[in-house]
Amino acid sequence: MSSVELRKVDKHYAGYHALKTVDLKIEKGEFVVMVGPSGCGKSTLLKTIAGLETINSGQIVINGRDVTREEPGDRGIAMVFQSYALYPHMTVAENMGFGLRMANRPKAEIDAAVKRAAQILRLEEQLGKRPKQLSGGQRQRVAIGRAITRSPEVFLFDEPLSNLDAALRTQMRVELSGLHTQLGSTMIYVTHDQVEAMTMADRIVILNKGRIEQIGSPLELYANPANIFVAGFLGAPRMNFIEAKAVSVDASGVSVAAAGLPALSLGGIDVTGLSAGDAVTIGIRPEGLRVVEAGDGVMPVFSSQVRLVEQLGRDTVLYVDASPLQTTNSDSGTGNFTLQLNKVSTVAVGATLRAGFETGDAYLFGPDGRTLTPRKPVAST
Repeated sequence: MSSVELRKVDKHYAGYHALKTVDLKIEKGEFVVMVGPSGCGKSTLLKTIAGLETINSGQIVINGRDVTREEPGDRGIAMVFQSYALYPHMTVAENMGFGLRMANRPKAEIDAAVKRAAQILRLEEQLGKRPKQLSGGQRQRVAIGRAITRSPEVFLFDEPLSNLDAALRTQMRVELSGLHTQLGSTMIYVTHDQVEAMTMADRIVILNKGRIEQIGSPLELYANPANIFVAGFLGAPRMNFIEAKAVSVDASGVSVAAAGLPALSLGGIDVTGLSAGDAVTIGIRPEGLRVVEAGDGVMPVFSSQVRLVEQLGRDTVLYVDASPLQTTNSDSGTGNFTLQLNKVSTVAVGATLRAGFETGDAYLFGPDGRTLTPRKPVAST
């Protein structure tokens, strides 16, 4: 096991600044997942660790050794790509042992390494087959097995499950998490799929435009996003946002006004740099909203028409018309607000309902996007 440290890493492509002063320390044995929108720099960052991209400034340190100028093969890493990149004319065993053969390792050592990797990945019955005879999940396991045989200090995964169907992705998430537990190795994983990030990671690194926005455990990031970008990115369905204005600001809290809402008072707010009249944003996660009956104690938000109902078995997701409110980027600009109910609901499309939330479930974001509400408790696991 090895630690990985990035120190003020910058990467430029001609006039494009891809990575901007990235500082990151990954402890030995951690499973760290890097997520972010397309073009945020997550794959570029992984390739700089691998040595496939040369950085313009900064340092990359693996297990205390500066590898910034070392070749990929000298860094003690193994990388698994989105493409399986298996040799079609070779058997599974030959594919898995290829790297060791290229390193001129003894045959007995190669055979032992391939056997061990096949046992770990349950590929013993497939060793004599060729890639075309395997399922997608089996091919991905072979690609992972090729990495295991090299006994690397660090495993790097670049969206390895994106070519698999939904059922196989779920299965492989479980298998990769089990592999991490079994090997105890340091693993760095890049994905665009936040479900993979939330279910697999010890810590998540969220990137945006070449910068790290926030680092933390999945539940910590979900409960306590540092800013509006993290709040909107992490969570499915995504957080709902409402444009508002700070009416009064003092040590006791903030009074907020928003079109379509009654006055809202929030306590414990970080009022540093915030003044009355400033534009702010109210955020509420879909599971924080619920259907409000007359006389219910939660604060009514608005009455609106249901546009779509998704029955997911245990949960129901309602998409309602957000036009009674002045929303920012509700549901990616579709003009919907999203409610997630942890029950089967009989609400029908076209029905009018009232939605409400407890003020303690609301988030407040300042003019600069910074989260102003106090830290929320993290759900126990």
